[in-house]
Amino acid sequence: MKIDQIYTGCLAQGAYYIESEGEVAIIDPLREVDTYIERAAENNAKIKYIFETHFHADFVSGHVTLAEKTGATIIYGPEANPTFESHIAKDGEIFQLGKIQIKAIHTPGHTMESTTYLLLDEQGKDHAIFSGDTLFLGDVGRPDLAQKAAHMTQEDLAGLLFDSLRKKIIPLADDVIVYPAHGAGSACGKNMMKETVDTLGNQKKVNYALRADMTKEEFIKEVTEGLLPPPAYFPLNVKMNKEGYDSIDKVISQGTRPLDPDAFELEAELREALILDVRTKEEFRKAFVPRSIFIGLDGDFAPWVGALVKDVMIPILLVVPEGKEEEAVTRLARVGFDHTLGYLKGGLEAWQKAGKEIDSVDAVTVAELQPLVEDAQRQVQIFDVRKESEYLSEHALSAANMPLSNLNNQLAELPKTEPFYVHCASGYRSMIASSILKSRGYHNVVDITGGFDAIKESEIPVSEYVCPTTL
Repeated sequence: MKIDQIYTGCLAQGAYYIESEGEVAIIDPLREVDTYIERAAENNAKIKYIFETHFHADFVSGHVTLAEKTGATIIYGPEANPTFESHIAKDGEIFQLGKIQIKAIHTPGHTMESTTYLLLDEQGKDHAIFSGDTLFLGDVGRPDLAQKAAHMTQEDLAGLLFDSLRKKIIPLADDVIVYPAHGAGSACGKNMMKETVDTLGNQKKVNYALRADMTKEEFIKEVTEGLLPPPAYFPLNVKMNKEGYDSIDKVISQGTRPLDPDAFELEAELREALILDVRTKEEFRKAFVPRSIFIGLDGDFAPWVGALVKDVMIPILLVVPEGKEEEAVTRLARVGFDHTLGYLKGGLEAWQKAGKEIDSVDAVTVAELQPLVEDAQRQVQIFDVRKESEYLSEHALSAANMPLSNLNNQLAELPKTEPFYVHCASGYRSMIASSILKSRGYHNVVDITGGFDAIKESEIPVSEYVCPTTL
């Protein structure tokens, strides 16, 4: 028996490759499926099953393409209703894979069709659970994402999740291994651990949601409080996962078309395309195509695209480092952005050689900012675009909080003519914010190089961290 976790850090997502006696099951595959096919071929094995724990909201699964390429059966749990051919498992149904078995355990709560898959080893002993978004390490799945589709409140779904965990997961043995669908950084939960594998016994000890003395009312309250609004692309990804999508090969072929500067400019105008610059923040700051948006490949690229670009159907043109074209298109497709039209051939150098207009972002170092802050005659306006929780933990006393995810809703707070300054922790998010603001006509924005990490090392006054107390 072989179990491989295939973890994708950008999405904080775990897919699983399970093999026994030449038969393979894939759980929650990513959109680009050749990795799984090649791994099976190397082992002279055949992919037999594709298990989906639920209709994912934060990424587009590779189940449809993988089934088309391999003939494997797609399996969902009870109450799933996909439009493509699949097997809807009954609660407790067992699937044979070589010498091992995989049992479907219906665990509604995160969504109504959420299903945990229990792996029984060659001796028939419970070995591991693939818990999807039902149980994370340190947390459980948020119960608010499926409430409209299920015609239930988040409290109703949280109550179902409580029952699923108490009746079907917690009774399993402590030595059962937990393989979740997500880890720290995912928007599908609140307090996930950085680890990606654990035992159920340890989770019973450390996971707040599995406390033995917890009442259903306490569970519902703790699981539902503090939930941030889900990114706008989540329901669109659910729709794609339920109804199918274009082949990733077709998406990559279209998205990696090289366009010379004139063709690039024409496509942008005729198609009203979003120009997405995925280079480093330093490169973007120095020069970029006017009205383009920066979201760098070297950060949480796909989640930020999904959070800030509201429509997955929007045409996209890329400014991308040479050799990174396919990576950028693939990572966009993972979260449902399938309409990349091509990329700027020769990059910004070609754009400038063609005599095209460029723009840049003004920036100051913290050393340059400090005397401005200390000048009593000035009213320096600083905006901290980190999350509210980061800001409340510690921030420059002269800074106001304007989380990047809520930027478009707070534009009225920004000065129209006077310079204002933005920062995040280290500069990635503030450069995204600067690019969005410049595209909205705020050319008076100034980025603070080094962000809050640099501010803390300076003499600019910073609030002291106050440990929250529980009454």
